[in-house]
Amino acid sequence: MLSSSIVLRMPSTISMTDDQFFEFCQVNRDLQIERNKFGEILIMPPTGGTTSNRNFSIAGQLYVWSEQDGTGICFDSNGGFTLSTGAERAPDASWMKLERWNSLSAEQQDKFVPICPDFVIELRSASDNLKPLQEKMEEYMREPGIQLGWLIDRKQRKVYIYRPGQEVECLENPDTVSGESVLLGFVLNMSKVW
Repeated sequence: MLSSSIVLRMPSTISMTDDQFFEFCQVNRDLQIERNKFGEILIMPPTGGTTSNRNFSIAGQLYVWSEQDGTGICFDSNGGFTLSTGAERAPDASWMKLERWNSLSAEQQDKFVPICPDFVIELRSASDNLKPLQEKMEEYMREPGIQLGWLIDRKQRKVYIYRPGQEVECLENPDTVSGESVLLGFVLNMSKVW
């Protein structure tokens, strides 16, 4: 089993601006890096083959729907987003309405996007603890613009559905999960994920 993420805590006298953190990530391209609202740098290990394959299936299904729908764009797990708390996060898959994307400058689009996507998905890998992922989803739900989030727990065959200002809904072993009115017509086939 792969180890959990490494947390690098920075002395209070050392802090990176958003541009410096972006550059730090660029010179460490082989690492999956996030930064939380406390300025701690999180380095995640690569996933195993099964999790990578399932994540690709999720992103692929989202991409196919998005291309047909045409109202927004998708991002894979390498896409970084700067949240209002200062945290930089990279959901496993995400989607944003075109009007929000197009409101950003070319420079904003080329760096960590300075807004949260409308929709985020996190996939629990074999080495992930559930609680930090739930906390991450709750962090997304406090962001302006977020409308829907899914935390997929393959270990327990559950999908936690997050909506801003609402209680989390848990689906037990669903065959499909609907994008509801946020991603109208998008249905994730869970047989490709379990």
